[in-house]
Amino acid sequence: MQAKKYPVRMCTGCGVQKQKRDLIRVVKSPDGEISIDYTGKKSGRGAYLCNDLECLKKARKARRLERALSCQIPQEVYDRLEKELAGHA
Repeated sequence: MQAKKYPVRMCTGCGVQKQKRDLIRVVKSPDGEISIDYTGKKSGRGAYLCNDLECLKKARKARRLERALSCQIPQEVYDRLEKELAGHA
């Protein structure tokens, strides 16, 4: 019997590959809104982060989320992501 394969994604903060279900998806919707997608099913371009504030800080410092989502990310969006990650952890 073969073990079930799970999709693997890379954290944009630390660069570690983990199972998709263990990561949080940050999504840019078709209308340009950036939000956290805990279900992994929202439509739009996504980037993945560990459920860790340190990974968000690393991604923010190196502008990795901006590169992954192909857009400028305003300061208030980062602040909102920080609050949501802190509350969800």
